[in-house]
Amino acid sequence: MARPNPDVKAAREVPSFFLLGGVELSGVTSALADRLVAQTKSVALLAYLALAAPGRYQRRDKLVGLLWPELDQSHARAALRKAVLMVRSTLGDETLLGRGDEELLLAPDRLWCDAADFCASADSGKLAKALKLYRGDLMPGFHLAGCAELGMWLDDQRGQLIERASAAAWAMARRLEEDSEFTEAGNLARMAVRYVWSDERVLRRAMLMLQRLGDRAGALRLFEDVARRLRAELETEPSGETVQLASTIRKA
Repeated sequence: MARPNPDVKAAREVPSFFLLGGVELSGVTSALADRLVAQTKSVALLAYLALAAPGRYQRRDKLVGLLWPELDQSHARAALRKAVLMVRSTLGDETLLGRGDEELLLAPDRLWCDAADFCASADSGKLAKALKLYRGDLMPGFHLAGCAELGMWLDDQRGQLIERASAAAWAMARRLEEDSEFTEAGNLARMAVRYVWSDERVLRRAMLMLQRLGDRAGALRLFEDVARRLRAELETEPSGETVQLASTIRKA
């Protein structure tokens, strides 16, 4: 079942392109959606245009270098034209706009993208909306063999979006703490840690908040959970500063 689009109203429906927690396309027939999603280069093209520079034209030379680095310029440009035709035949001719023969733009009013909306919402302080949109990592498991530069870009984007989600959860936690919504504040502090679990600065902030909220046991459980994961996945121990904070909370 397609995920709901929180921004598209009935009076102005456009297709929805989901990248968070998995790649999915809705707003077109299942046959068309499946056909496009199966074309990994077309998916990568749309994702890059949606996130690399929203609302701005991208040079075709840049796109072919990212997506077809193994081909010469003539064959790479032919492959790009084929991908553009695939997108336009699925989503409409106005979805990808050209400026001359050298630039492409993804029209934001013709295709809604959850990852792009998440970034815009987080950056504009619409934290509740941003957290609702963030359903998981960006394009988990997505990989294009031989496209090293695109892979590095994707890894960087994944990291940036996770950090934005953690920052949004922490900012919401602080707001709720100020409003005396202590249970939800604690839940969001834990969420901030889950997103960037290896960042001990976030862990210490959350532990201190839970201590302020009177949940010392919760603060210590959070510490132990992260410590176990550090040992299991990174073969390391929590820093001395974090261990000292846990000791202080335990003795308080």
